[in-house]
Amino acid sequence: MAGLVASFGSGAMTNSIDEFEDADCILITGSNTTENHPLIANRILRAQEKGAKVIVIDPRKTQIGDLADIYARQNLGSDVAWLNGLINVIISEGWYDKEFVSGRTEGFEELKAKVADYTPDKIEQISGIPAATIKQIAEAYAKAENGSIVYCMGITQHISGTDNVMSLANLAMVTGNVGKRSTGVNPLRGQNNVQGACDLGALPNVFTGYQAVINDELRAKFEKAWGVKLDGKVGQTIMEMMNNAHDGKLAGMYVMAENPMLSDPDINHVREALENLDFLVVQDIFMTETAQLADVVLPGTTYAEKDGTITNTDRTVQRCRKAIEPIGDSKPDWEILALLGQKMGISNFDYNSPEDVYKEIMAVTPIYAGISYERIENETLHWPCPTADHPGTLFLHSGTFSRGLGALKSIDYREPAEMPDNDYPMQLTTGRMMFHFHTGTMTRNSPALHKEVKESYVEVNPSDAKEQGIVEDEKISIASRRGQIEAKARITNKVGRGVVFIPFHFVEGAANVLTNPALDPVAKIPEYKVCAVKVEKI
Repeated sequence: MAGLVASFGSGAMTNSIDEFEDADCILITGSNTTENHPLIANRILRAQEKGAKVIVIDPRKTQIGDLADIYARQNLGSDVAWLNGLINVIISEGWYDKEFVSGRTEGFEELKAKVADYTPDKIEQISGIPAATIKQIAEAYAKAENGSIVYCMGITQHISGTDNVMSLANLAMVTGNVGKRSTGVNPLRGQNNVQGACDLGALPNVFTGYQAVINDELRAKFEKAWGVKLDGKVGQTIMEMMNNAHDGKLAGMYVMAENPMLSDPDINHVREALENLDFLVVQDIFMTETAQLADVVLPGTTYAEKDGTITNTDRTVQRCRKAIEPIGDSKPDWEILALLGQKMGISNFDYNSPEDVYKEIMAVTPIYAGISYERIENETLHWPCPTADHPGTLFLHSGTFSRGLGALKSIDYREPAEMPDNDYPMQLTTGRMMFHFHTGTMTRNSPALHKEVKESYVEVNPSDAKEQGIVEDEKISIASRRGQIEAKARITNKVGRGVVFIPFHFVEGAANVLTNPALDPVAKIPEYKVCAVKVEKI
């Protein structure tokens, strides 16, 4: 993991989107790619047309699973186990890249010893993936000349999310599928410009460009640039903020373009936390469920009403150009923040345009230093791009890792925080669907998209439905230890026995009333993707 920290730490793809088309094997896990990232899915399918083998490992058999050459359904939360199983087969069969492992990694013998116990037969017991399929997937990926891994939040939103990503990195490094075209480990971002937000310091532990706040030298650079004294303490993640607000340890919160009253786990707890604040500000384009609890609502603008840049999932910095003037009293987000800064007496918040802000970004952010407005008018540039004559970086880790040798990590499988029992005998997983986006703030205000899917639903396996006498479109009850909702049943083989799926876009029947706020100990990401529930007829 440490060897890949420049990309995995930021959530950025190691490789660029266009490279998918020239991969020989593409392993997709935890990603409903055709519905959530259709442009990337198109490139994957073009690769398949050229002869690439597409492998999908996912607890739901979505469209990309139907189109795959190999599909496997794993038990929820078993990802470290099946990844260790693949590595076990690859090492035992001698399919690993001996030159890459010896020349560019460390920790191989420890990893080899760790995965020795994860035999295909044992993996079948833990993950539900047949031993023969584990061997088939291992051979297809290991023997590909250019193998690419694609993942999304189905991998990260677990208490073992960091372990899952490190295990994917292990698989890529053991097979030498890092640091060259059409390979790598490629996380697909969940929303537009999430990559840009993280790049530019919207994380509690780093300044722009992933420069650590605890580093005295780096902090001094930002203090000089901004003319203020900066705290060297790591800040709080959103879940830590919510817990502290709930416990009276956090007095105020400023929420921008986020709707935690629908997107965060255990919504009843979130409501109590937000209502316990002394002061809540929400900046958004619609009156969201969160905005309805705010003391002050600041009207931001849509992408069509502002200029600036967006950084996409493969580190490409792109211009965003205003198509119309802001409607009503709304203002671009940068302008609202600049005005607030001026009101608070911050001397250097006198920006006159988004380009003024961007020039400051270039000045303090080495990975962006060579990516100017002028260059991106005519060039496609991926960070890191440190100088004005640098061509940008299509793929990361060519020749060496940022730490020198890539660190192979020995990781054990551990169960999800909440397993089925007599009171809650089934498991819930959550995600997105084609016609709605995130908390539906925009898409549910679109008549055409709302017409496609108007309300929440729950996918139930036919065997489970028959056992409980549940029929198609019947409204049923789904309850967890945190709350209860009702939604219409969709009887489908997309989900396996004992598992139900609910999209989280709908306030009526909100999946996150049920989800578990248990956190990954490193990344502090909640376990959205698995919790124990009971499903009953009403």
